Amino acid sequence: MIEVLPVQASLSRLASRTGARPGARSVAATLLAVALAAVTLGPAASPAAAATIPAGAGSYTDSRPAGTSGPTTNTGAPVTPKLTAAARNKPVPTNDWWTSLAYQRYGDNPYSTPMYGHPLTYQAKASGLEVGYPTTPAIVGDGRQYEYAHKADLTVGLSGLNSPDTKADDWSDWTVTPYWADGSRTFRATIGHGMPFVYAKGSGGDARITTASTPTVFADNGNVVGITVAGHHYALFAPTGADWNISGTTITAGLAGKDYFSLAVLPSTDALATYRKYAYSFVTGSQVAWQTTGGNVRATYTLATEAKEGTERGTLQALYRHQWLHTTDALTPYTYVSPRGTMKVRESASFTTSQKNNGVVPALPATSGVDRARLTGYLNEVANASDPFSGARDTYWTGKALGKLAQLVPVADQIGQTAVRDKLLGLMKGRLQEWFTAGGASEFSYDKDWKTLTGYPASYGSDTELNDHHFHYSYYVYAAAIIAQYDASWAADSAWGTMIKHLIRDTANPSRTDSAYPFLRGFDVYAGHSWASGHQGFAAGNNQESSSESINLSAGLVLWGAATGDNALRDLGSYLLTTESEAITQYWFDASEQVFPASYKYGTVGMVWGSGASYSTWWTANPEEIHGINVLPVTGGSLHLAREKAAIKRNIAEMERENGGPAQEWRDLLWEFEALSDPASAKVKWDGVNGNYTPEEGESKAHTYHWISTLDTLGAPDMTVTGDLPTSAVFSKNGTRTYTAHNHGSTARTVTFSDGKTLSVPARSTATSTGPGGSDPDPDPDPGNPSTGNTFRLKSGGVLTTATTDPAGADTIASADGVNRDGTPYRPTVYEVKKVNGKVSAGAATAFRLRVDAGAKVGLAPQVRVSYDLTGDGTFDRTETFRYFATDPVNGWEEYTQAVGTRAVTGSLGELKAGTVRLEIWNALGNGTSQVQTGTDAAVLRIPYV
Repeated sequence: MIEVLPVQASLSRLASRTGARPGARSVAATLLAVALAAVTLGPAASPAAAATIPAGAGSYTDSRPAGTSGPTTNTGAPVTPKLTAAARNKPVPTNDWWTSLAYQRYGDNPYSTPMYGHPLTYQAKASGLEVGYPTTPAIVGDGRQYEYAHKADLTVGLSGLNSPDTKADDWSDWTVTPYWADGSRTFRATIGHGMPFVYAKGSGGDARITTASTPTVFADNGNVVGITVAGHHYALFAPTGADWNISGTTITAGLAGKDYFSLAVLPSTDALATYRKYAYSFVTGSQVAWQTTGGNVRATYTLATEAKEGTERGTLQALYRHQWLHTTDALTPYTYVSPRGTMKVRESASFTTSQKNNGVVPALPATSGVDRARLTGYLNEVANASDPFSGARDTYWTGKALGKLAQLVPVADQIGQTAVRDKLLGLMKGRLQEWFTAGGASEFSYDKDWKTLTGYPASYGSDTELNDHHFHYSYYVYAAAIIAQYDASWAADSAWGTMIKHLIRDTANPSRTDSAYPFLRGFDVYAGHSWASGHQGFAAGNNQESSSESINLSAGLVLWGAATGDNALRDLGSYLLTTESEAITQYWFDASEQVFPASYKYGTVGMVWGSGASYSTWWTANPEEIHGINVLPVTGGSLHLAREKAAIKRNIAEMERENGGPAQEWRDLLWEFEALSDPASAKVKWDGVNGNYTPEEGESKAHTYHWISTLDTLGAPDMTVTGDLPTSAVFSKNGTRTYTAHNHGSTARTVTFSDGKTLSVPARSTATSTGPGGSDPDPDPDPGNPSTGNTFRLKSGGVLTTATTDPAGADTIASADGVNRDGTPYRPTVYEVKKVNGKVSAGAATAFRLRVDAGAKVGLAPQVRVSYDLTGDGTFDRTETFRYFATDPVNGWEEYTQAVGTRAVTGSLGELKAGTVRLEIWNALGNGTSQVQTGTDAAVLRIPYV
């Protein structure tokens, strides 16, 4: 095993695993009769006197099987949640960014491990809360890992505080309040994702800030002080009437009879006035609300606040890249550094994102490109195997086997092999029913302390560390959804549906009032993805390796909700899948090449950590597994990966470079991945092997053949078009689109696609139709090989792209703040493309066409600079600064081009070899913001290269 991450204890990692990460789990059950809201997950069974609790036709236990373990410390000692009395009966969302506050994984650390809220990082200690703002990445682990590791700039607490432990006192969707008490003093601090503030409350002592080095004071207004520590700017806010006293590295303030104070990390010293406005608007909770309609997923993220002084109830929030790429809400010019790229600041207590829904289909549609006789032979190999489950006994490997069979059921049905279909369904039902019946060799048990359901035999710390439940159970939910598609009675609550709903409640509970399971245990709604470790006990924070197995759960929710008529649960699955898809695109695959540090040599990662990411897995350094672990399992929920086809091509190319050649061990997974971008190339690789290979453990030749042949016939998924039914998809090849949808309902319905196409789908059926339209299967060519003319569009999010399918939008250009900025970029809006190759075109020159608008503001002047880093080494060899463009004070777009002429040119052009091209636009004059259009033919840069 390659160990490239800083951890506080060694981890045992079993070999021969297709996905793994850290965690733990225990068991025992209590009253489960709970009224669930929003989605119909069904009533929980009343507790039985004995250890077996009925759940429809199934059952689970309230005590672990003999000889097994629940959650433990690193020394194997049993552990219970570390909560205050106020929080004791509230289900703990293990697998979160802050879980080490509640889970004491290391017996000698009763406080916490580092917690990565972003932009701030935290660690609890006896004297209070360490706070840091890491802004410089380190490349560690033989170059495989980048990290912005926690390093305390200051510690916030009370004078004399010396608490024996830190407990979790309260939490909400992405905030948490740790609690300290030492017998004389009590201290609380509310922190969260995207929060530049720490909101503190205490009793028994003065507010105390201890800095890591002697601070520089840039503002001192009595109860409001601005300091700089380690190059980072902080503001300290005490109640009105209080006064901060600074003595060396210790800063204290009496609280003037109050019990609150706050601090904030500032993006710049001149932001102090803005942050002071919100310093006494204390955040008390956070909540996300989602809605899936008409092929779009909307989510609103809201902070609840209370005014400690005055009436201000607003606040400031730093949005991650996956959020600000998909919001039209106004953002300030303020930004922060984070391991996920630039965070942008919103001045409001809420914001809304909107994304196209990524559809999920039970199977790719039938095509003439599939040889039915050959496919039947492959299907029979699986159905007639002596052991279709390959000896699997634990939750993970049983799940993998169930997933393999589930993929083949609709494929067999599609070609009329009903006997094979029914045999596969019977195998799946039988194995699930074994697990869903207490008292046998396989069963589920409930832990009343941790409020979780664990399957035994467990694996990969799903019991002792509460790891990976969303990975393991994703296969059970997905398999049950396929069964429900063909046998609704099996999925009824009175039959086996109740047990499936327990697994859903354990992993992706949509209810915040369920006393038996936490809300969305492992899914971090603000980070946009799930976490795998149940205890979060690492110096690098929490982690997730197999993002695709997390997607598998979301896809299973879509299909289970659709098959059982639970549209709210279906729409939850759509929200989770669509949100995590963008997070994967940005943070695992760096599709826009704007997230990974410039010094990091890899273009994809196997694992994301709170502090950064790593080109690794838990069990091997083999590049095939590093790339493949975020692909498996390949299902009708994997189509979302096709949104970034150029990124897939770069991903496959990197794997082959690192591997020293094409994939061998996991070749089928990587062929299927490649087929989402370039089906013809994948088909050539499949044909070259002619079926002579060993499938990955969760795959089969039947599924791989069907997948590649179907996409070769239909073309790659066309993610520019969406249907208003979540179980629909579109494919495109040579100007022809193929539309497909599955209707789980009992009546026919018409599906409407975003390009105007309609498709009538009979009840409980799949329908397919073709029509004109569509784009090239690779609408976003690799920027490393730009097309002739080398014209790049500006894309919101700081990207120059050759794609022509991105939606139109607009970005804000920051104010010049009343200072003449002519010739010198000031808080510029930056657009960039990396890894560009090209030779200078004789006689050509840099050209651009931009639309800008200052609204009714007077005297603004956008200005552009274009820079060329010829070798991608971080040094720009050529810069061209153009004259500014004086805007008019009338609402409406105005055109700004290179025709204004250059103001200054430095350096020389030369051949681009994996180079970088950057366009910066800023306001050279004036005292207000303006806008620049993105995503259109009037938002382009043309470079003088061929």
